[in-house]
Amino acid sequence: MRLLYLDAFSGISGDMFLGAMLDLGLDFEALKQELAKLPVSGYQLTHERLAKSSIYGTSFDVQVAGGKDHGFVEHHHHDHSEATPHQQVAEHAHHHDHEARHLNDILALINGSDLSATVKQRAIAIFTEIAKAEATVHQMPLAEVHFHEVGALDSIVDIVGCCVALELMKIDDVQASPLTDGSGFINVAHGQMPVPVPAVMQMRVGTDIPIHQRLDVKTELITPTGMGIVKTLVTAFGPLPTSTPTKVGYGFGQRETGSLNGLRAVLFEKKN
Repeated sequence: MRLLYLDAFSGISGDMFLGAMLDLGLDFEALKQELAKLPVSGYQLTHERLAKSSIYGTSFDVQVAGGKDHGFVEHHHHDHSEATPHQQVAEHAHHHDHEARHLNDILALINGSDLSATVKQRAIAIFTEIAKAEATVHQMPLAEVHFHEVGALDSIVDIVGCCVALELMKIDDVQASPLTDGSGFINVAHGQMPVPVPAVMQMRVGTDIPIHQRLDVKTELITPTGMGIVKTLVTAFGPLPTSTPTKVGYGFGQRETGSLNGLRAVLFEKKN
């Protein structure tokens, strides 16, 4: 049994998770081949091994043509209710890939791909959790939620990529430390958001996910994508397992926090 333990001392995001998995030995070419099964284009994956605070780890990024969009957005969308899943996927393949997407668009895109059933199920669960949180925060029906932060191409690739990584690395269970977030505010397209950002706080409702807030870090450390991954995939929170670890990896974030911004991933091999 392979156990992945996430030491989220500086929060978690999709790119930090994938950076940590690559640092643990995830095959980058295999990851790209699996993600190519999504009917989308207009992105490039990059990774670099570098040192931060004299610790070596991996930085992962999804580079999107035209830049990245982050933040919730509301607008009208074409009605796909009469289209077949195949027609929907064909249409999505011609969409401008970093425009906002409706949740049903994303689910159709994933379901219409050749990804494995497990990857599809996990990715759909993560997107649905985030969409539910956004719907509650913005007082909208789930069917009307459109958002850049999750609908953007880079986030689609991040979330599906995380699910692919777990399958390629043959991870059986995911556990985590208590999470750490920052404080203060971040600026988004439609104003300021308090940290933890509203979608992250909403996803915490009704759960026992522990979050420690660092008052000295004035930015977001847990993204909605990161929280969606944790809420959907992590089975337990607590200290490091007492069994012997087999490998340690670090995935670096993009934010300047005044301290090490990274996610430590520890791999354990447990005898059944």
